[in-house]
Amino acid sequence: MDLTTLARLPMWIGGRAHAPTTTRYGEVTNPATGEVIRHVPFANAADVDAAVRSADAAFPAWRASPPLRRARVLMRFRELMEAHKKDLAKIVTQEHGKTLVDAEGSITRGIEVVEFATAIPHLLKGEHSENVGTDVDTWSIRQPLGVCAGITPFNFPAMVPMWMYPVAIACGNTFVLKPSERDPTFALRMAELLKEAGLPDGVFNVVHGDKESVDALLAHPRVRAVSFVGSTPIAKHIYETGARHGKRVQALGGAKNHAVVLPDADLDFATEAIIGAGYGSAGERCMAISAVVAVGDAGDALVERLAARARKIATGPGDAPGVEMGPVITCAARDRIRGLIDQGVAEGAKLVVDGRRPRSPAIRTASSSARRCSTASRRR
Repeated sequence: MDLTTLARLPMWIGGRAHAPTTTRYGEVTNPATGEVIRHVPFANAADVDAAVRSADAAFPAWRASPPLRRARVLMRFRELMEAHKKDLAKIVTQEHGKTLVDAEGSITRGIEVVEFATAIPHLLKGEHSENVGTDVDTWSIRQPLGVCAGITPFNFPAMVPMWMYPVAIACGNTFVLKPSERDPTFALRMAELLKEAGLPDGVFNVVHGDKESVDALLAHPRVRAVSFVGSTPIAKHIYETGARHGKRVQALGGAKNHAVVLPDADLDFATEAIIGAGYGSAGERCMAISAVVAVGDAGDALVERLAARARKIATGPGDAPGVEMGPVITCAARDRIRGLIDQGVAEGAKLVVDGRRPRSPAIRTASSSARRCSTASRRR
């Protein structure tokens, strides 16, 4: 199935594209043009229940599969990921906006997790201690939980979900993924490749949506564990709600990352590192350095180098040759960034390089055609 040509995306339930029962849809836009490229369904409780029940039905047979057999599926999946990497990167760039180089790099990071998971037969070994007390031996064993769920953010539609489901699946669990509604197509393509790799139907499922689908996953009695990456307020909600329903929860929220530049630092190297960390992946990395502390005499010289380098950053559509930084994912995100800069200036900050009005024709074209913000949360 050519997902990129569909007007409306499906769910993925029971090993196949699945038409949702929901009537609510959101728009998926190309950040470089503002064009609506497809519509994504916002799953309701019935859609989520169908996915979870499919995963639950597949669990007994998948759990009973020898770990080596599960690992072989992931070995084939890894080969397919490598073979399709460039086409997969295009999907990421089209919906997120980051450059093709950044997109391909994030997919590579995900593939590394799949490689790690192929060693699961060794990693699942338990332990035996003989005679820990008089005539008492102890054993530890590792067993799968059941249905696991992943709720993932927009900034890494490839890498972050692949932190979760390859390991969960390798350990004998089944999985329901709720990707970001802003760039959902990559998750469906992963489902197709997993099926091609030999993964049994129902072991991996995809539902799209917003808070309604998230809350349905958190409350579903068949979901045993939840993993989340995203903003801190949502992480708190997911942790509290999931724990209240008796689930194991891993909730990773936001962070403010700092770099400290000392007087004896190599300022040319520091400049490139800070620029790459701050503006790579359209500036939307979890680990982007958003605060730099320059110590002593390093300050003025570092600011001069950063300003000179920032003026040379090639901005434009992520699939254009030579572009270093693509557009942020929506014009709502762009306007929020502009607002923060305006606020800083109003409060007395010195604006060294003003990037609020794009200089390059490519970005001006993208900006003017994206005046209407993404309506991924709009109800239909």
